[in-house]
Amino acid sequence: MGSLNKDNQDICPICLDPLKEAVSTDCRHLFCRMCLTQHMDKASVSGILSCPVCRKPCSEGVLGDNYICHTHQKRVCRFCEASGHLLCEECLQSPEHQSHTELSIENAISHYKERLNRRSRKLRKDLGDLQQLKAQEKKMLQALQVDCECHSLRTDLQNQDQSKEQLKALPWHWLDQEDLPEEVAKIFSFSEAVTQLSILVSGLERMAKDLDASTLKDASDLLDRSAPQKLEGLLSRVTPAGPKLS
Repeated sequence: MGSLNKDNQDICPICLDPLKEAVSTDCRHLFCRMCLTQHMDKASVSGILSCPVCRKPCSEGVLGDNYICHTHQKRVCRFCEASGHLLCEECLQSPEHQSHTELSIENAISHYKERLNRRSRKLRKDLGDLQQLKAQEKKMLQALQVDCECHSLRTDLQNQDQSKEQLKALPWHWLDQEDLPEEVAKIFSFSEAVTQLSILVSGLERMAKDLDASTLKDASDLLDRSAPQKLEGLLSRVTPAGPKLS
């Protein structure tokens, strides 16, 4: 494309690595979005934005709509953790953000990617522990079901003229045992917890892999939803001592 030849069109001319989030300048040279953003950060000091390859003028708009401040129509450069917004230089001057913590976009992506990976590893371990507990509960339920069936079989054979085959055909939930429904409900609780944790872990891993400036707020929201205190209600229903699985 443009002046990039076929052999190196998938390589960023700045970092010399395969393109990540490729963006094209007005002159159709391709760069990693983050590499071009950093180049524009340095170039903005002189007030002249140009293509790093051919030096032709280019606009900040080539970074994409998600990288342009819609209030001031300028390139965003910071991520505000308090508001979850991407900010440009003019936004930073606003009194609203004076007391907030703002990270450079590059640092924010690195910071949130690390947190997402750390959280997904923690929850994946919890998920494994839950699956083991669920398997144990199933074994206990199966043993309890067998015991109940044997007890009911002996009683019914003594008091009723029924064959062994007829007793086996009776649904197990007909057995008059108070503990059985509680055990079944616990299995369902385990299944629900396993499903919800699996969805969270998959979301965290996918977000960490695809994270860019436009999804930083989504990453922050996902970390909030998967925080230990937010999972207390879910895990307390299946663990006697609460959510301390690991």
